[in-house]
Amino acid sequence: MQAKKLKGTGVALVTPFNKDGSIDYKGFKKLIERCIAGKVDYLVPLGTTGESVTLDAAERRSVLSFVVEIVDKRLPIMLGLGGNNTNEILRAFDDYDFSGISAILSVSPYYNRPTQLGIIGHYRVLAQECPVPIVLYNVPSRTGSTIEATTTLELAHTEKNIIGIKEASASLERMMQIVHQRPKDFLVISGDDALTLPMLACGADGLISVIANSYPKECAAMVKYGMSGDFSAARKLHYKLLDITNAIFTEGNPSGIKGLLSLQKVCEEHVRMPLVPASKILMNRMTQLL
Repeated sequence: MQAKKLKGTGVALVTPFNKDGSIDYKGFKKLIERCIAGKVDYLVPLGTTGESVTLDAAERRSVLSFVVEIVDKRLPIMLGLGGNNTNEILRAFDDYDFSGISAILSVSPYYNRPTQLGIIGHYRVLAQECPVPIVLYNVPSRTGSTIEATTTLELAHTEKNIIGIKEASASLERMMQIVHQRPKDFLVISGDDALTLPMLACGADGLISVIANSYPKECAAMVKYGMSGDFSAARKLHYKLLDITNAIFTEGNPSGIKGLLSLQKVCEEHVRMPLVPASKILMNRMTQLL
């Protein structure tokens, strides 16, 4: 089952840019190979961290093709594909080549703030048409609305093509309710790097991580330890990463993680407007933490 392939650590990949704003494919390849060498479990291109909203349709297709080519079936790929226009997402299903794609990560509709019935209807339509399984994405800090636990469970129990949720609501109570009442094999994935360890302790199935762009080996090991019940080893890595993890989010994502990657000589720090690069204050702070 596809869900089993998507346990552990997924990396919410940045999309590296050159100074002129074009996609830096050389840096992108270096990042992907670094993540694979760090023994992460799967990769997630074209999500929030990948600045998908500032890429045009041709760029998104190019990024996906590039990731699939470089990965060459060595790891599963979960494609970020969501939005607040249901019909537009349905049309996008025809625009992408899903060869080599294990699932999509589809963010809950943002800005127009649908009711829970609207969220259920949105995902049911997608589930009926999507050529690969769907992982829900609950991130209220960005969408302005929440997928309630009861909504997640309704979809989990009625839609076979919906196989999990990335929970980034920072609510352990919501996550535990889903874990407690989910059907067998329904994935509950942490979307908050700093909260992953307690989520694993409560039964979560892994993490889709931002900090793993910079620390794939340590992050993947922490999650593996936590999922196997070795919380002593997991805590050591959790606290090793905690300060730098908190730092990268202080000026927004992905400005912080791209700044850190530039310090590590993986790719440059460039982001697309309306984002701006990490400040000198943050860069100095991350240099000290390195």
